[in-house]
Amino acid sequence: MVEFTTNSSSEEQRALLALWAVPGLGPRALSALRAFTQGELTRLLACPVREWLGEAPVPMPVRRRLAEVPDLGLLAERVLERCAAVGMGVTFAGERAYPARLVEVDDAPPLLFYRGEVGPPRRRVAMVGSRHPDQGFLPFARSFARQVAEGGVGVVSGAAAGVDRACHWGAMDAGGETWAFLGSALDELDPAQAKLLPHFLARGGVFFSELPPGVRASTTTFPRRNRLISGASDAVLVLRAGVDSGSLYTAEAGRLQGRPVLALPGDVSNEGAAGCNALIRDGHARACLSVHEVWRAVGIHPDKAVPPGEGSSWTELSVEARGAYQVLDRVPRSFDEVLAGSRLSPAALSSALVELELSGLVIQHPGRLYEKV
Repeated sequence: MVEFTTNSSSEEQRALLALWAVPGLGPRALSALRAFTQGELTRLLACPVREWLGEAPVPMPVRRRLAEVPDLGLLAERVLERCAAVGMGVTFAGERAYPARLVEVDDAPPLLFYRGEVGPPRRRVAMVGSRHPDQGFLPFARSFARQVAEGGVGVVSGAAAGVDRACHWGAMDAGGETWAFLGSALDELDPAQAKLLPHFLARGGVFFSELPPGVRASTTTFPRRNRLISGASDAVLVLRAGVDSGSLYTAEAGRLQGRPVLALPGDVSNEGAAGCNALIRDGHARACLSVHEVWRAVGIHPDKAVPPGEGSSWTELSVEARGAYQVLDRVPRSFDEVLAGSRLSPAALSSALVELELSGLVIQHPGRLYEKV
């Protein structure tokens, strides 16, 4: 169960959690309530809902639902109890478990519910496609996703039948990271998702949802969750899509969010690939012809890394730089983690990491996180 401490930040989170659990209360209404409370939602916890609801700037449907809530604090506790019952965590924007790139999205949810263990920062690609692609395509999609993950790239999708699920399995085949954003609450999984979840939990995957406990999937929740798939990723790849495929919503969301969008071209006579072909034709996506293009789109170049002991670049490195390189991986590691494994002094390690960066073997992420390229 998620527990809040007594500081003001945690009280603000309690208020936020309770408000987010009110059906129909989305980012716009939440923004209006922030203005109403002069940026301090904790004020709404200090008194019964009926005392401030009359002046609150919220739509009438939300007002009616809030009228059924006697106290926001009690509602927050109820939500946390339901989360605890199924092992669900809650993470707020800016926290470690909240996808860092998603924070940049204008209509990103202020919090997410999740199951699984969120790993360290890395490059990620949204890999999506239709539920019913042409015969024989799913093994290809699974293999392609496995190759993407072997380059150290996380795979993000929607856990839907068809291409999405094949991509999740491909990432797990490679021992890579995979995230799924669902169109329902995490305690309202469909049977296929419920069967998939244990594999995610056992292999380092994560299920995410912006929906509070008890909300079932609907025709409106699926399009909304697509913006989260693209928003949490560094690029979007549509592998297979007809002209009516829901995966095109993810491509459009990615384009509006400024993410590179790629599409796998298909035979012009294949209706199942018509959506991908149209994205390329209309200039809304770049044609993706190999896994290397996915790596380049997210800024990863596994083929350029110089294996230890090979090539002149490696032999020209200092002993300290070679030692630091041995500790690094294609998962970002903090300076302190590298220091603990390298047996170098802080000054020597700093010099070695600069040398590796200048050699093109390592990149540094914000927060002094280092990763092989």
